[in-house]
Amino acid sequence: MNYQDYIKAELLVLIPILYLIGVSLKKSSLPDKWIPAVLGIISVSLSAVWIIATGDISCIKDCAYALFTAVTQGILLAGASVYANQIHLQSKKRE
Repeated sequence: MNYQDYIKAELLVLIPILYLIGVSLKKSSLPDKWIPAVLGIISVSLSAVWIIATGDISCIKDCAYALFTAVTQGILLAGASVYANQIHLQSKKRE
């Protein structure tokens, strides 16, 4: 199984960006339980911007496809970012 089968290569740059946003949110007054949701919303929004900017949307079917792609890519990217954060945190723990 290859991650490129699921996440568009052009959107991979969002993973470190989302990670940095998550680190910033962690330092803010936002409760930790909301950080994944906020990252998901930001990720879906940025994915939608990229899809709209690069796609040719001419009918309702194209619009539905773009929306579906933005949501699925956004969720996958946010999940990868949170996963990367957890790998970083767990690697610093001593057992």
